[in-house]
Amino acid sequence: MESSEDSGDVFSNLPLNIIECILVRLPIRDAVRTSILSSKWRYRWTTIPQLEFDEMQFPTTSPLTIIRRKAINFIDRVLLLHNGPILKFKLSIACLQSCPDIDQWILYLSRKDIKEFTLRLDDSEWYKVPSCLFSFQQLTHLELLRCELQPPPTFKGFSNLKYLTLQQSFSENDIIESLISSCPLLEHFTLTYWDASSIQISAPNLKYLRLEGEFKDIYLKNTPLLITLSIGLYMTDDIAEHLEETTSCNLMGILGCVPNLERLVAETYFVKYLSVGMLPWNRLSGTYNHLKHLELFQVGFEDVDEISVALYLIVSSPSLEELQISGSSDIEIADESFDLNFWEMQHSLDCSSPKLRTVKMIEISGVQNELEFIKFVLGKSPALKNMSIKPSVYVKEGGWEMLVELLRFPRASPQARILYMQDQA
Repeated sequence: MESSEDSGDVFSNLPLNIIECILVRLPIRDAVRTSILSSKWRYRWTTIPQLEFDEMQFPTTSPLTIIRRKAINFIDRVLLLHNGPILKFKLSIACLQSCPDIDQWILYLSRKDIKEFTLRLDDSEWYKVPSCLFSFQQLTHLELLRCELQPPPTFKGFSNLKYLTLQQSFSENDIIESLISSCPLLEHFTLTYWDASSIQISAPNLKYLRLEGEFKDIYLKNTPLLITLSIGLYMTDDIAEHLEETTSCNLMGILGCVPNLERLVAETYFVKYLSVGMLPWNRLSGTYNHLKHLELFQVGFEDVDEISVALYLIVSSPSLEELQISGSSDIEIADESFDLNFWEMQHSLDCSSPKLRTVKMIEISGVQNELEFIKFVLGKSPALKNMSIKPSVYVKEGGWEMLVELLRFPRASPQARILYMQDQA
């Protein structure tokens, strides 16, 4: 009968690259446990280049103090025995917030030419990352959650960084702007839960940008390669109502520098933000020849300027294929703001969205401006296949009557179907 030691040797004879592929796909605790397979496997795990530690590796039924101690001891042991390059390091254990050992681990990693570093801690307080983190000159990916950033004066940037994600982190605004501009290869940048009077993005190789926070002014100064843009703003209704008094940005100020945009997601209040100082949209110049996917959230159809933002983006995007819009109409005042002359002018314009195939409208209340907008899209989209409409919980009385009216609207596409999605009780 074959012994367990001999059985272990069968696996030991696999090519080293195959063994490494097996180990890196295992949770780190399981990779360490392969030491018991045979004497030849005892230290195989010590050369794997990816180390990822998360809470799933420790029993959640234990008290937090025990989990914390076990996690610290385990990570200490792994780093102590590890023998080789570490290309990727991820730490996502909430209970290690304020753990002084993290500083020592980062110092250790600073000698390893690490390329990918992720630190995700608890949201109770910020963790001030040590200055040695900014010496990771081989970094290509950096993700920090709930961290405080204060680069040393000698920091000149991450020359190889391509992906940067900062969530719920804290730093002076000029530090973030300087960090972005000092990463010449940066392609992907995410900044969320941020509070700043303004932010200026200058990144000539940036392709993906997501901003989420309390921004009063947003400037895209040097982003010629940007293809995906997603922005959501935190603000109260009162601040939104007086936005023109607090911001100097508008649609052309932000989107005028993104000629290669393929996907635009305007999250909470961003359409309102773009509408500041909005001119009649047919007087604006600029074409988004590459824009294929457009999502506009919380469009206030009681506001002609917000409607104009949506119309402008649609007809200025000849490659647009998918459109999603969620309404945020105040039904008490929306119909009072209905301007028949405005809509007669829009319907009479010689414009179209020649490639638009799919439209999804959600949170639709049935106010007149919404219906006219839907009529506009149907009449200007010769390639349209499907338009789905999901009513708001605050839909005006007579939701099915709204559907009947929609079915009467003329359509530029004979194949266009209207799907009215009623929530199931």
